[in-house]
Amino acid sequence: MLPHGPAWRNRLALAPLTNKQSHPDGSLSDDEIRWLTARAAGGFGLVMTAAAYVTPAGKAWLGQLGVHDDAMLPGLTRLADGLRAAGAVSSVQLHHGGQRADPAVSGEARVAPWDDETTGTRALTLGEIGRVVDDFAAAAVRVERAGFDGVQVHGAHNYLICQFLDGARNRRTDGYGGSLDDRARLLREIVSGIRHSTRPDFQVDLRLTPERHGIVLPEAREVAAWALGSGLLDTVDLSLWDVRKMPYDPALADRLLIDHFTDLDRGRTRLTVAGKVLGAADAQWCLDRGADGVVIGTGAILHPDFARRAVAEPQFRSVAQPVSRDYLAAQHVGPPFIDYLATGWKDFVR
Repeated sequence: MLPHGPAWRNRLALAPLTNKQSHPDGSLSDDEIRWLTARAAGGFGLVMTAAAYVTPAGKAWLGQLGVHDDAMLPGLTRLADGLRAAGAVSSVQLHHGGQRADPAVSGEARVAPWDDETTGTRALTLGEIGRVVDDFAAAAVRVERAGFDGVQVHGAHNYLICQFLDGARNRRTDGYGGSLDDRARLLREIVSGIRHSTRPDFQVDLRLTPERHGIVLPEAREVAAWALGSGLLDTVDLSLWDVRKMPYDPALADRLLIDHFTDLDRGRTRLTVAGKVLGAADAQWCLDRGADGVVIGTGAILHPDFARRAVAEPQFRSVAQPVSRDYLAAQHVGPPFIDYLATGWKDFVR
């Protein structure tokens, strides 16, 4: 059981996979709804959308889902209803691209914690930081109104929240940069704002990057410790890229990256992990290693029923890649998603 959200039917979650299937205005397409509801019908305990921008200035790619406006509610409600009918707990990942936003698709200037003339990025003012906090909270309320069970805050992969955590580049002197405590202030305010704007049983999760992008492992561990112990969050997800990898820092490579987090006191908050989990044995290895749940990406693309099969068949493993376009289409992967997999993922599509 989670502190706030409903119980999952198992400990497997669909990863918030970029799929580029939304309409240009950010509204859900039939392809995207089919992709997600097929994974709910396939047995996942939690089904999460791809990163959804909370404000147009944070939009990072064409085909990105939007939760920035009430005009998105009809599609979001339809999706929430479909996921509930299929038995899954539902969540929307809330996102702001920051320096990685794309003015060509957002129509707005690129903003980040710092100025960067080479990319045309402007530093957010204090007032604008406050509006970002409000944008996340307003998006969470909108998602709640649509009928979803929760949200995940995207604090990973060098997007805006992760940029604020960047110890190498975020040198702001106004309380939002410099020390780790100040660099993590935006994250704390966003999480707190969402928790206090939504109902008591609304699930609030967080995704974190444990290293790189200006984030060093000891600081990532501190941020994760706060998140797990805050009482505000239901799950903290570590995007490890490979659950069996060693840390990049050779001085900390005395144990696996996952092991730097599984010993943290987590109270009632649950710790989930993601990265190259391609079969039942991989998922069980993560649980045996100390994770409370496992987030599935590639395996879920290849098999809508990955969760059901992994729970029932200890020997189950995903099909080998590359696979054909026809194979993916049969798994309810729409044409824009297939194109993205073919161009953005190495050796995925034959």
